[in-house]
Amino acid sequence: MLKIGVVLAGCGVYDGSEIHEAVLSLLAIDRVGAKAVCMAPDQDQVHVINHFSGQVAENETRNVLVESARIARGNILDIASVTAEDLDALVLPGGYGAAKNLCDFAVKGADCSVNEEVRRLILEMRQADKPIAAICIAPVLLARILDKEKPACRLTIGSDEETASALTAMGGDHVNCPVSEIVVDQERKLITTPAYMLAGGIAEAAEGIEKAISRLLELI
Repeated sequence: MLKIGVVLAGCGVYDGSEIHEAVLSLLAIDRVGAKAVCMAPDQDQVHVINHFSGQVAENETRNVLVESARIARGNILDIASVTAEDLDALVLPGGYGAAKNLCDFAVKGADCSVNEEVRRLILEMRQADKPIAAICIAPVLLARILDKEKPACRLTIGSDEETASALTAMGGDHVNCPVSEIVVDQERKLITTPAYMLAGGIAEAAEGIEKAISRLLELI
């Protein structure tokens, strides 16, 4: 059975993984008969957002791995224990956690840095020529980590000009893309789709994510 890694960043769109994107990815993986291997960094979140009020929850801390376990129904690994040898492909759902906990793009933009274990695993996957799908804002991780590759990696976050400019500044080749479609860097086996960067609802997000996972499996 194929094993597809899913890198989570917490639980909740404003301070963790976007739950719809994560669950849609897990559903698509299961439907094609592959096994999802969920993982997350064992570290504190940058902050905690009250998802009812939208405000920062002062004096509250949460652990990224512990919160991600909610989405994975407890079946999750510390990303530090996972190598490319354990996986056939990798998926990076979006949500602000991808830009706050997996890297600091939400604060530093194009000058961001990436969590060392996330960086290590993505580089291992690239060196092993194994496919990677990045959803929503998560393509910024690929742009930052693979910034030395030439020609530039073809990626999309949809059509937001500011985010696209930052991705380009990091060395990526941004391609505008509608919510229902995907962008494929065939040479590097990278698949990206906008999801909630553009989606007005879960059905719109699902269409692109399902295409991304389907193409991911084709590239293994």
